[in-house]
Amino acid sequence: MLSDLRPALVSTVIFTALLGILYPLAITGVAKVAFPYQAEGSLVRDGAGKVVGSALIAQPFAKDEYLHPRPSAAGANGYDPTASGGSNYGPLNPDLAKRIKGDAASLRASTGHQEIPDDAITTSASGLDPDISPAYARLQVDRIAKARGVTPEQVRRIIEDQVQPPALGFLGQPHVNVLMTNRALDMAAPKSTPKNS
Repeated sequence: MLSDLRPALVSTVIFTALLGILYPLAITGVAKVAFPYQAEGSLVRDGAGKVVGSALIAQPFAKDEYLHPRPSAAGANGYDPTASGGSNYGPLNPDLAKRIKGDAASLRASTGHQEIPDDAITTSASGLDPDISPAYARLQVDRIAKARGVTPEQVRRIIEDQVQPPALGFLGQPHVNVLMTNRALDMAAPKSTPKNS
């Protein structure tokens, strides 16, 4: 019996060492050399070198001078990276329908636009999607311009410069990273208020 068990035990030890230790270390080492920014979590730093967020994780921006992200169901108050996930409400859930209807009515009232992009009122599966559609970003131009005391055209230009095309030209949809766009807004039209609310 021991002679039958030995190959299985040896294989388990070898493959655990190879695939559980050596392979992950090698991949991590290659990533840190080839893609250091991404391997460290795509952290975004301010001028003093302090981390202000990650380009991969949504955070709450609620002040009028900032681009707002998608709604979030991650955690009790949303945008909690330790509680990533959606609400798990089905499309016929009355609570979901009520929230979406209320959010859409609020956006229509504040923007004057009747057509609301889907991502302005729906959460992502993770609740931490850092990107929004160009349509949702454009919907926020007037509010941001008014709060910053600049022209809508200036804000529109900054947002258009931040629109990212689909990966490889065909994977996904055009998108706007909220954190990176807000950093661009602060650089082009600074305001003497804290970055987040």
